Amino acid sequence: MGTKIPYIPHTEEDKKEMLKRIGVSSFEELLKDIPEGIRVRDKINLPEPLSELEVGKLLREIASQNISTHISFLGGGSYDHFIPSVIDHILSRPEFYTAYTPYQAEVSQGTLQSIYEYQSLIAELFKMDVSNASMYDGASALAESLHMARDITQRERALISQALNPLYLEVVKTYGQGLGVELEEIPERDGVTDLDSIKERLSDSVACLIIQHPNYYGNLENIFEISEAIHSIGGLLIVSVDPISLGILAPPGEYGADIATGEGQPLGIPLGFGGPYLGIFTTRRDYIRRLPGRLIGETTDREKKRGFVMTLQTREQHIRRERATSNICTNEALCALAAGIYLSLFGKEGIREVAYQCVLKSHYLASRIEEVEGYKLAFQKPFFKEFVIKTPIEPKKIMEKFIKEGILPGIDIGDNRMLIAVTEKRTREEMDKYVELLKNLKG
Repeated sequence: MGTKIPYIPHTEEDKKEMLKRIGVSSFEELLKDIPEGIRVRDKINLPEPLSELEVGKLLREIASQNISTHISFLGGGSYDHFIPSVIDHILSRPEFYTAYTPYQAEVSQGTLQSIYEYQSLIAELFKMDVSNASMYDGASALAESLHMARDITQRERALISQALNPLYLEVVKTYGQGLGVELEEIPERDGVTDLDSIKERLSDSVACLIIQHPNYYGNLENIFEISEAIHSIGGLLIVSVDPISLGILAPPGEYGADIATGEGQPLGIPLGFGGPYLGIFTTRRDYIRRLPGRLIGETTDREKKRGFVMTLQTREQHIRRERATSNICTNEALCALAAGIYLSLFGKEGIREVAYQCVLKSHYLASRIEEVEGYKLAFQKPFFKEFVIKTPIEPKKIMEKFIKEGILPGIDIGDNRMLIAVTEKRTREEMDKYVELLKNLKG
């Protein structure tokens, strides 16, 4: 055992000894490099101290000034789904909420098991062989897949759909530039990726095709034909999906995806002003050694008791630098736990019901909007829970009017087009109010 250091204040003699050891005569001399203009010499004008009761009252008064929650029809990667209260209750337990990354299996069994269960649930939902412990968000997960595809195929070209979330597209481009991968954008036509353009650009130098399904506009891609096309030249299919959509759409494993990623925020994670979120990353068993991030596995100890360990961690801190597959060194464990609880609570039937309600309600609102003079759907394609409308006036004016009425109507995506998302939380009354506000809106 090492020497125990008591937690006591420094005496004047202690301070003098420390100053002497570092070569200064006074504490003031230690601060001489700090510009005089930014140093506070006078007494700070702080308010008088308050009791716990008074502080609580003050904070409630401040919190009451917050604007009440708007009815949200925003999407584009972040969605206002229902979050059961039990998720926050479990997340707030100190053994989860304050736990650090699980480096030591002997003291982190609870954390390791929660990640293992998350991996199992995601692999089942996506119908993929393996899921890692999670990435930072949907964008970083998708970008990491480009790195992985290049290493697997040893090819330097990649095709990427312009119907991808534009924020994801920028992150992938940034990764591609650093990796030296030549990215070729496939144009969208009528709201989906142009299949003919994909086929024209295929060659044995293409490492992968990156696509989103449902895509940024909410439309469903011709994913089975796309999969067949990229695999015909030995390339990998990389897909980014909305996990809620898998309640009713074919999962990536069924159409031959080699790497499937997604944003896990819809799975019980609050909007949170943009984060923290959850990057889902799944792949085939053949590529497990190329997997970025970490992988938690199940084992038994020498007494044959079930236990959990970090089976794989492919970053330079743990292995030789030249063999590292990613510079993402951790995972979103708390967000992954939220997703694991969400999937456990809802189960197969629950996820299917959430997805079904998203489809019904989004199509209801879309059909009602088309009844309003001057408004129409931008694309005549099957969609999941998001759709694009063409507007007779600038979307900015629509937003200004709706926000005053407590509604966030959608995202302005340019060219008098607005992207609208409808989740299971939206009611008929809210959607009918949306339509009435459009009818009464003057250009």
